[in-house]
Amino acid sequence: MRRACVLATSLLAATAQAGPQVDVVHWWTSPGETAAMHALADAYRAAGGQWRDLAVVASEQARAVVLERIKAGNPPTAAQFNPSRSFVQLARQGRLNALDDIAAQNRWAETLPAVLMDAVRVDGHIYAVPISIHMPAWLWSSKAALAKAGIRQEPRSIDEFFAALDKLQAAGLIPLAHGGQPWQDLNLFSAMLANQGGRELYLAVLRDRDAAALQGEALRHVLVNYKKLRRYVDAASPGRSWSDTTALLISGRAGLQFMGDWVKGEFTAAGQQPGRDYGCATGLSPRSPYIVDGDVLVFPKDKDGSARAAQQLLARVATAPSTQLAFSARKGSVPVRTDLDTRTLDACARLGAAALRDAGRLVGNTEMLLAPEQLTALENAVSDYWNRDIPAQVAQQAIARILQNPNNSTDTRRQP
Repeated sequence: MRRACVLATSLLAATAQAGPQVDVVHWWTSPGETAAMHALADAYRAAGGQWRDLAVVASEQARAVVLERIKAGNPPTAAQFNPSRSFVQLARQGRLNALDDIAAQNRWAETLPAVLMDAVRVDGHIYAVPISIHMPAWLWSSKAALAKAGIRQEPRSIDEFFAALDKLQAAGLIPLAHGGQPWQDLNLFSAMLANQGGRELYLAVLRDRDAAALQGEALRHVLVNYKKLRRYVDAASPGRSWSDTTALLISGRAGLQFMGDWVKGEFTAAGQQPGRDYGCATGLSPRSPYIVDGDVLVFPKDKDGSARAAQQLLARVATAPSTQLAFSARKGSVPVRTDLDTRTLDACARLGAAALRDAGRLVGNTEMLLAPEQLTALENAVSDYWNRDIPAQVAQQAIARILQNPNNSTDTRRQP
């Protein structure tokens, strides 16, 4: 770690003379996200660069701004993106600068998880800078609610999970905090698929679209238990935002919630601490799949290549050890590097960092594994099943049709 920091300091000092300006489009707008963005901007300025940014509230709108500016011939120097199929399409259209030299010089293959490297690699070339990792299926718990229901520790298996839900319900609490929006419905399904089905079924269904897995009993059992969760959510669930849903845990009104580690910002803003006021777990067992999601920076091509120096400097700064620790501490994410001393991070982030070092647990999220059309169709089918009286077999057939439709998938990369 000391050697890495010395190298990073030398790197920043060496590039401080250039003073290139970056124009960054992003959607880091919540308090924690804004603080993290400022940590990145400060690190870039400390390296001698000039920072200018355009913050857009929603991810879809931010990406639309980037695409419009590229189309108009006025691309931003850098843009926040997710490692999704939309990113792959931009790279294959020749719109992005490759970063193979930066990745090689900074030993990304040695210091970043393989699942993340595969996510930013398109046709053998690196086209994005990983900046943070989020896991969308953490299990969060209210210590006060669990204590009121007589639950001594967080559930560590599917059976313990349902037993805990029953106890919370008997205690007059909301057992499962869930926001009934389509993306949250799919997120909850993905959590159940990973925790009940395990890594093998998760990948067989979402990555391989294996016919036997899609038609099999194991997936049907996941769907049955997923729908069973409906009885444990409150009547105000439909349409509720994830942050308002997390507030139920903060107030002690609800016991458990599956959601990404971005919820830590809500707990922190309420003055709560992990281990004391709330619990966090990367899954229902030590071997539960760790779903990798997160943010990357992409660097659109400009007309004359004049932005290249600024892009290369930002790529180096963003992955430097000190930047990674400062950014993650503020955003609640996990650093993308696996060679860092994470003792300065919170207890939940340390759990995530440890999971990242276990390659056998890592899987890509739905955005990495599915084409945009497939992802939208799957989200709608799962949300339909959650909200309507549809038999599990019918929902399973609908999911199989969506995932096995070749017209919905144009990317043949094999993601972990």
